Amino acid sequence: MTVPQGRTAIEPRDTALTCARIADGKKARDIVVLDIRRLFFLTDFFVIATGNNTIQLRAIADEVNRRLKEAGLRRLSLTGYQDGRWVLMDYIDVVVHLFLPEAREYYDLELLWGDAPRLDWEAGSIQMPPSVVDENNPSS
Repeated sequence: MTVPQGRTAIEPRDTALTCARIADGKKARDIVVLDIRRLFFLTDFFVIATGNNTIQLRAIADEVNRRLKEAGLRRLSLTGYQDGRWVLMDYIDVVVHLFLPEAREYYDLELLWGDAPRLDWEAGSIQMPPSVVDENNPSS
């Protein structure tokens, strides 16, 4: 299997779930994993989490970076690390958003991407938002 430069043989879904679990291990709150593959062509998943302060956000970002680097994933970019209100980590197929509470409320990515299915990162399953489920066919 040939893997394009910057990409990895690790499935993006597994990467997103791993990032959510790492954030949880660092005591992040309100962790959400959005599957945006059908809505956005530049990436597959958003991982969104809230930290209590900039020190915690940096600790989460550092641990995500360390663990994914060990797994062979290359981070494309890191934004907001110094300011620490919204840290964005771009791993091409997965983008991790770490917010302070007020920044998360202000940007409200869950509302912006409200049609995206949510992954149950604790169980690893997919939950479809109500707007995506066909009312005539609840199993869709």
